[in-house]
Amino acid sequence: MKISVVIPALNEEDGIGKTLDMINRDYFKKKGWDLEILVVDGNSTDKTRDVAKKKGARVIIEPRKGYGRAYKTGLKEVKGDIIVTGDADATYPFDKIHEYIEYLLKNNLDFITTNRFANLERGAMSVKHRFGNLILSLTLCILFQIWLRDSQSGMWIFRREALDKIQPLEEFDDGMPFSEEIKIEMFKSKEVKAKEIPSTLYVRKGKAKLQSFRDGWKNLKFLFKKRLKWTH
Repeated sequence: MKISVVIPALNEEDGIGKTLDMINRDYFKKKGWDLEILVVDGNSTDKTRDVAKKKGARVIIEPRKGYGRAYKTGLKEVKGDIIVTGDADATYPFDKIHEYIEYLLKNNLDFITTNRFANLERGAMSVKHRFGNLILSLTLCILFQIWLRDSQSGMWIFRREALDKIQPLEEFDDGMPFSEEIKIEMFKSKEVKAKEIPSTLYVRKGKAKLQSFRDGWKNLKFLFKKRLKWTH
């Protein structure tokens, strides 16, 4: 079985190395899992690409801006039976992805998203970000009847074939709303078995790129816009 890890990155030389080092490669070898790591770089001006390559990742450059754009490009490039995603700043528990993959397989699931609030490391998220996430998650729950504690989590574990059961990738938003949109699509699809599981969030390495108010407002507006278009 082939596992593909897809990580968007932009000037993350402080975090990308630790992120990739967290992957339990010995466990992958023991299970006979073929590991593919793809870093989708947004034209970094630091040493992100060099560090990623030294750690065994394949790097492709996506000059078009956007979190969603990076994933739309990366997900079409990888060949894995199961795909794992997460950020390049060492905040997501890549040290536990082998456990999440086993959970997906054992429970015959198609898509897993992770709830960072189940075990939030001290200092990993500001009160402002927690409040914003609460508003966004509550809005998503009300508009789409999907019960998620963490609508903005960027770590997902899913079968590649699940992508064929939702809208085409190119129809997804190019920006931050991609994260909530893929959850809406997966959880609302009658052909996809989706679940949110407890996870964690570590303190980030390097400078944060998220612009709290702007990105939060954009994500909120997107939810209403998508609900108005929703035809499923």
